[in-house]
Amino acid sequence: MTHAISVTDLTKMFGDFTAVDHISFNVEQGEVFGFLGPNGAGKTTTTRMLTGISTPTTGTATIMDHEIHSFAAKERMGVVTDLSNVYNDLSAWDNLIFTGKLYGLSRQKREQKAEELLEMFGLLEVRKDNVREFSGGMKRRLTIAMALINDADVLFLDEPTTALDVQSVRRIRELIRELNAEGTTIFLTTHNMAEANELCSRIAIINQGRIGTIGSPEELKQAMNKMHSIEVAFDRQLDSLKEKMEELRTVSSVQKQGDKFWIFTHSPPEALAEIFTLAQHHDLKLLTVNTLGPSLEDVFLEITGEQIVQRGKSQMGGMKQNRGGK
Repeated sequence: MTHAISVTDLTKMFGDFTAVDHISFNVEQGEVFGFLGPNGAGKTTTTRMLTGISTPTTGTATIMDHEIHSFAAKERMGVVTDLSNVYNDLSAWDNLIFTGKLYGLSRQKREQKAEELLEMFGLLEVRKDNVREFSGGMKRRLTIAMALINDADVLFLDEPTTALDVQSVRRIRELIRELNAEGTTIFLTTHNMAEANELCSRIAIINQGRIGTIGSPEELKQAMNKMHSIEVAFDRQLDSLKEKMEELRTVSSVQKQGDKFWIFTHSPPEALAEIFTLAQHHDLKLLTVNTLGPSLEDVFLEITGEQIVQRGKSQMGGMKQNRGGK
C-alpha cells in the first residue's frame, strides 16, 4: 500500500545550523497525523519541505508516491498555513473559483467543487458576501475549502484553530473529522495538546530537529512510567485529613483544591485501596473518585526536555513535579 507521506533521512541545513536532522517517518493513507514540537524544533521547516516550498539539503520525501517537488505531488495535496491566504476584497465564491483556476480546473469542475465545499463548510448562504466581513472562524473554514478545491488526498493543516472562538474551534474540528472520514489524509501541526489527543490517530514529536517519538496518543501516554493522580471528594471535611492521606504508604503527595483532594501516586490501585480504608476508618463517604494517568502534555514535556507539570497544576493551579522525584 502506498504511504500518503513517506520521509526518509530528511535533513535541512542553514549554514552550519541543522534545522531538521535526518528524520524518517511514514504517514498512512486515511489517518490524521499530528506533528508536535516546541517553537524552533523544526516543525515549520519540515512542513515547508514536505509541501515543496523548501528544498531538502539531503534525504527524500514523497506524497502519494510522488516526489515532493513534482507537479503530481502538488496535485495531490492541499496546504493551509497558520495565516489566512484568502482575498478579503473577493467573495467566498470568487476566492474558490480563483483557486480552482490556479489548479487548472475546468469551469464546470471548479464551479461544481466550489458549491460542494461551500455547502460542506457552512458558507453557501454567504458565498457572495465580501470576505472582509467574515469572522476569523469563517475565514479559516474558507481557507481549508480553498485547499481542497483540487480534491486533495493529503491536507496539511498548520495550527488550524489558533486564535479562534470556542464555536469556531468546535466547527473546524468537526470538519477535520468529516474530511478524514471521507478518506482525506491530514497532516496536523498544532500546539494544542487536547486537539492532538482528540483528533490524531498517531503523533510525532520533534525536538531540536529530531523525531523524539511516534505513536498513538494512548501508546505514548502508556509508555510513560510517570506519576498518576487520583481526584477524591468526601461528604465532609476532617482536620488533618490531608496529612493523614500523605502518610499513606503508596501516596507521594496530596494537594487540596476547593472541596477536592488531588493524590499523586505511582500505584493507583494500591492507593485507592488505602484511601477507601482510611475513609471507612473515619466514617467518611466518598462522593468523587477519578483516576488520571499521564497526559499527552506530560509526554510532550518529557520528550522536549521540560519539567513535568503535575496534574493538579496543569488543571487546577497546583505545584510542580520535578522529573523523577516528589
